[in-house]
Amino acid sequence: MSGAASRILRVAALDLKLRPRAWAFAEEHAEAILAHWRKRRAERPNLFDGRVLLMGSHEFVKRADGATILAGDYFETDFKAFLAWRDFGFPDRSVCNGFSMAALQSSDGAYLLGEMADHTANAGAIYFAAGTPDPSDVFGGRIDLYASVVRELAEETGLKVDDLDVAADWIVVDAPPRIACMKPVKAALDAALLKARIESYLAGEERPELKRMHIARSPADIDETRMAQFTVDFLRYAFGVLN
Repeated sequence: MSGAASRILRVAALDLKLRPRAWAFAEEHAEAILAHWRKRRAERPNLFDGRVLLMGSHEFVKRADGATILAGDYFETDFKAFLAWRDFGFPDRSVCNGFSMAALQSSDGAYLLGEMADHTANAGAIYFAAGTPDPSDVFGGRIDLYASVVRELAEETGLKVDDLDVAADWIVVDAPPRIACMKPVKAALDAALLKARIESYLAGEERPELKRMHIARSPADIDETRMAQFTVDFLRYAFGVLN
């Protein structure tokens, strides 16, 4: 799943606004999108065509205090259009999938990532807890990706951010058409205990998004066949082998 290396930046804040607009890709390829959706639904009947947010433009800018921030605009579209855009190879490069992830670290320095369940659109892939932002992440016309982190972490792992040490900054993996905003969060448990706690939670869920957890203690634990490039590069960065 990996490819060329990404650009990685430490970012003090996110300034993300909702700017509703039509998406030419979705309108011009409506029939192909619907056909693709029907095919994917036949493969995985539990897929749901909700509304999601895509990033229309973005830039990294300096604040008056010298800190870097990520500024961007978002618009709303159907999940089936987003899925087709992704599966068709991102034909419209004027937009990005700008999302957040909880980069979960144990007390002994390992990272905990989840393997997506068989019924999900990304079955078998290994990710940090994450999700494409949706309208529930919009507050007063602004997109709150931290709210997305809180929600996805709780839904996918059962962990609450109030029980974790949450970093002030973001680590942004800039790899258009994907912009991964990583929020480092650290647990008080060591990797083995944290893995066991999360997997106990998953076992009690009727349809969990994750099927199991993976521990990454060093670059040797990076699975380039099942991790997206932004995940690979974040882990290399975190383990000090990618500047």
